[in-house]
Amino acid sequence: MRLIQRTHGCDLSSSSRDFLAIEGLVLSDLRAIIDRAQRLLPAAVGDAPPEERLRGRVIANLFFEDSTRTRVSFEIAAKRLGADVVNLGASGSSTSKGESLVDSARNIEAMGVDAMVVRTSIAGGAALVAKHVACPVINAGDGRHEHPTQAILDMLALRLRLGDLAGKRVAIVGDIANSRVARSSTHALVALGAHVVAVGPPSLLPMGFEHLARGAGSITIAHDFDAIIGEMDAIMMLRVQLERAAGSGVAPDYRATYGLTEARRKRMRTGAPILHPGPVNRGVEIDGEVAEDSNDSLIMAQVSCGVAARMAVLLRALNQ
Repeated sequence: MRLIQRTHGCDLSSSSRDFLAIEGLVLSDLRAIIDRAQRLLPAAVGDAPPEERLRGRVIANLFFEDSTRTRVSFEIAAKRLGADVVNLGASGSSTSKGESLVDSARNIEAMGVDAMVVRTSIAGGAALVAKHVACPVINAGDGRHEHPTQAILDMLALRLRLGDLAGKRVAIVGDIANSRVARSSTHALVALGAHVVAVGPPSLLPMGFEHLARGAGSITIAHDFDAIIGEMDAIMMLRVQLERAAGSGVAPDYRATYGLTEARRKRMRTGAPILHPGPVNRGVEIDGEVAEDSNDSLIMAQVSCGVAARMAVLLRALNQ
């Protein structure tokens, strides 16, 4: 039996395999994860036999915030690697009785899990857990902070369509102030040498966003979507996050000003892909026919790439 000894309040995660943020990730490590996800894509989507490298390992998915794609994606990723999976949500856990996030995580670890995937509305919540447990911790989204595995899948989907991202211009459009996806993907894009144009109303663009990331690429700010749409190599639309109080910053004519309508799609560069992290608010940030466009939309490809990305991160976490 494995007994876990720890001292409360100390940084006990000796593992360098935590995956908590794209910010600060070494470029070679970022590229290696994307490369591995690309190699794993056939197994991820069922076009190749499942990997068995994590057989006998137990992965705990601690999702204290609502999720469909990310939670299911991590579960499928773990099972494609042969691991056993335990899923825990807030409504079915002792957090509903007042237990803290850290105490919940420590109790789950004491049951013998090999890695934890943590999703929480608390910015920095995954890092907090990582300081109090010895097993690797993967951030599946923490408040407005980061969503690092989403960035990996986004980079993979873009690479498969555009090739090398160095020098490419990518617009990230919409509710940037509340979007952890925008932050993680911006860090990744700039590190890989892409030029990000953050587009949205001033109320939804945080001050200083143009200085967020460092790397070979760059970030610029724009408020006029129509003025830049024809210059972009890719467009990433963001969901208006009403649950994070975005409603107060959204004008009644949001779709007319910032929505990716069919008319705007026609003005995009030929072959420029469209991304969206989901869930999609059809008729708000993107029109239904645009989201389903078989030539330009990468939204379903992102979902497939998500399984491969999470397989790669799980293998990294468990040193495989």
